Amino acid sequence: MKGRLIFSAVALMLIALYLKSCFPVGFSYKPFLYFQQNQQMRREMKERHKDLLYFHQTLLRIKEAVPEEVMTYMEVIPMRYMEAPQTLTCKDLMYISGLDFIGSGFTKVVMKGTLLNGKSIALKSVHGEGNDMKQCVQQYGDHSACHRLATYKLQKEIALLQILRHPGVIQLHGQCYVNSAPSDIRVTAMLELGSPLEMIQLLQTPWEERFKICWELVQLLHYLANSPMGSIALLDFQPRQFVLVDGSLKVTDMDDATSEEPTCRQDKDCALAFPAKTFNITCSKTGRCTGSNEKRNLYNAYRFFFTYLLPHTAPTALQPLLQDIMNMTGDLHIGINDTVKAFEDVLHVYKSGMNDSHVHNLHDYTVLKGYRMNGTDGEFRCWPSYNHQGCLLSVHSAAEAAQFCNARPQCRNFIISEQRTWTGRFLTSFTKNSLQLVEDENYSVFVKRSGHSDMQEG
Repeated sequence: MKGRLIFSAVALMLIALYLKSCFPVGFSYKPFLYFQQNQQMRREMKERHKDLLYFHQTLLRIKEAVPEEVMTYMEVIPMRYMEAPQTLTCKDLMYISGLDFIGSGFTKVVMKGTLLNGKSIALKSVHGEGNDMKQCVQQYGDHSACHRLATYKLQKEIALLQILRHPGVIQLHGQCYVNSAPSDIRVTAMLELGSPLEMIQLLQTPWEERFKICWELVQLLHYLANSPMGSIALLDFQPRQFVLVDGSLKVTDMDDATSEEPTCRQDKDCALAFPAKTFNITCSKTGRCTGSNEKRNLYNAYRFFFTYLLPHTAPTALQPLLQDIMNMTGDLHIGINDTVKAFEDVLHVYKSGMNDSHVHNLHDYTVLKGYRMNGTDGEFRCWPSYNHQGCLLSVHSAAEAAQFCNARPQCRNFIISEQRTWTGRFLTSFTKNSLQLVEDENYSVFVKRSGHSDMQEG
């Protein structure tokens, strides 16, 4: 057991050395005695410590009370006081390889590492040279104490991830706490690895994929509004707080989340202010701005996601429904429950083919079942497309594909595959030239008959 702890400490030391090479040390460590003499720092430490303990005891429903003597000194809540099981531990961290820097924020730094089984994970720890630490050290002059304050944020996030079990929340694989490790990586969260959410890239994807992102966000917000901890607000609601894991949206930064709704004495105390709008919320009899967390999340979803991703190149048949969603969420005329229902209505219409009634279009094509065309026709492109080097779209049926091809004079063929998108629509390639045919039972080739008069695009 002692040997394992030594190896864990060595592994964490290596991570610390890597971080130090990325972020040169700019602070001088001050004696802990300075912290004891700094009454303001001590008060803030005590307040955050009590908040963290209260958070664990009430929100994580810890069955065993934490002894008072433990509460006084411990920096991290021991795992025996937690309910959620851990998959990865410090032992797994010993064998991490291929460390690489992913990014850093106000409080934390994120690394990428590979486990012994070859799986890549994200490693999140306190950013010793981040702005949070810099501002704290500038104010209090005590690096060690400031690191403890920053650690509470990471511990809060770990606690949240242990109880918030939803596909839209990044998965916590485990955590490691080694008291003898350098302060920057004394606490390490081991998380599911995702890729950054790039809005510019999303705007270049087909509408169906952009709708998927918004739909997954709405489902996440519905969960947060009805979570086991009550209604949770993401106070730092930005696209950079989200990642994509296998194409699905997940929130990855939770240290600024809160389940507390603002206190109030009168309605004006509940004003929900944004750069472009301010919303009025009624102060409840309990002295809380009830519903403000849900409204904050929903309006942020509207201004950061819906505005850019929903209307752009949307199918004509869906535009009235989407415009209703934009109007209602942009003015907060509906809550998250009605927003979920509105998205479900859009999804139903889209999956049903949007009143597909173009079967007669297929009369203009010869069908070759069990074949596909070898290669991609780069001379015929459409946008947005699943393949930027050609024209690859999703269709509800062959009739819809024929309608698209007929409306474009350069389109001469389309190839429907058995591969489907998340809504069940068929991935279909459109080409200008007839390429070499290859036998493949998962495809069907539709060739426009000679002499066919194309419709004008409109």
